Amino acid sequence: VQLVESGGGSVQAGGSLTLSCTASESTYRSICMAWFRQSPGRQRETVATVNSKGVTKVAGSVKGRFTISRDNAKRTLYLQMDSLKAEDTAMYYCAASYVSVPGGCSLAGTWYPYWGQGTQVTVS
Repeated sequence: VQLVESGGGSVQAGGSLTLSCTASESTYRSICMAWFRQSPGRQRETVATVNSKGVTKVAGSVKGRFTISRDNAKRTLYLQMDSLKAEDTAMYYCAASYVSVPGGCSLAGTWYPYWGQGTQVTVS
């Protein structure tokens, strides 16, 4: 199972970036896909999740600014990030899980056994 992120980079505060995560076919049969982020000295944070039916959960810190979506035909997960702030600076990871919870996908990283290598987002 492989997940490959792309789309990270450096952007000024207030700008936008779109992250992509392309999955191998076996991975994309998974039910839940998610974005997490981690910056140095801080715990990993859940950004957003989406199940195979498009039901999403978004962290309060990014709600209204970030949008998670998936294109099942392309086996690709997206994270549209608008109105970026300096505190959004982090390594962003996509993750996949065959397990869901009532109401959608788990927000806990421990439920996700498959992870990408990460893509760096820097907001200045």
